Amino acid sequence: MPRTIWSGAISFGLVTVPIRVVSGTEDHSVRLHQYHLADMGRVRVRKVCEIEGREVQQSEIGKGYEWTKDQVIPITDAELSNLPLPTAKAIEIDSFVPLDSVDPIRIGEGYYLAPDGAVAAKPYKLLVQALGRSSKVAVAKYAWSGRERLGLLRVRDDVLVLHSMRWPDEIRSPEELYPPTVDIDEGEIDGALALMETMARDDLTGPDFVDQYTEALERIIEAKREHREPPAVPEPEAEPGQVLDLMAALNASVEKAKAARGEAEADVHEMPVPKKKTAAKQQPAKEATAQKTVKKSARRPRSA
Repeated sequence: MPRTIWSGAISFGLVTVPIRVVSGTEDHSVRLHQYHLADMGRVRVRKVCEIEGREVQQSEIGKGYEWTKDQVIPITDAELSNLPLPTAKAIEIDSFVPLDSVDPIRIGEGYYLAPDGAVAAKPYKLLVQALGRSSKVAVAKYAWSGRERLGLLRVRDDVLVLHSMRWPDEIRSPEELYPPTVDIDEGEIDGALALMETMARDDLTGPDFVDQYTEALERIIEAKREHREPPAVPEPEAEPGQVLDLMAALNASVEKAKAARGEAEADVHEMPVPKKKTAAKQQPAKEATAQKTVKKSARRPRSA
């Protein structure tokens, strides 16, 4: 059973559901520490007071806000716990929205919410079933670690999941990252869609979704522990040159994706090649200008 991170309640109108919050994810990455290479002594980060120049214990450390370089406003844990907010002790459901209306960039870490005690079983199950039938997610507010946060509540396998969310002003505008205006041919779009269809799948399970970095690092650690040579590093594939013909690259990518899945080459369909415009006869400047057509172009959107 994972340890409880936070205890409180879900406030749903006048209904209160006591809950416990536990982590919904696990970190399986290999932890590496810093060592002194001369004698392999552990190198640690120590907490030192800048004024006294000595290491201080955790019991001597508190929180504070730097008002100026010479003035720090101390803030105690009790003051943070007793903030005058309704969300300090409960997860307050504010509204219900369709899931596809929430930009995924705003969704963060996930936590499981478990009913806390027998009295919470019925209102917990009520919220699970109502939320499941509504085909919507709940947007809530809660206060953790000294700040009020925005959250998203949804149902996963009959259990409530709370996802932390970023406030709207925490999302940077991508406006400065828009690509320059270029001409995109319909044949190139069809080619990209054909490649996407070839690479489509129904789930995200299987050997393609394994942390190969962690596995490789574990093999190196095991080999060095047994005084063996680490596994040989496979030769990387030759780096492709600059793509000059986009349609040729798309066709080659479809064939490679089909081959990787073991599909017959007969299933590979040649994608449409964009028609090249023939040079028009020379005409007087005014007449040629009048007959110019506007190409379709990929324009950047007006709003993010």
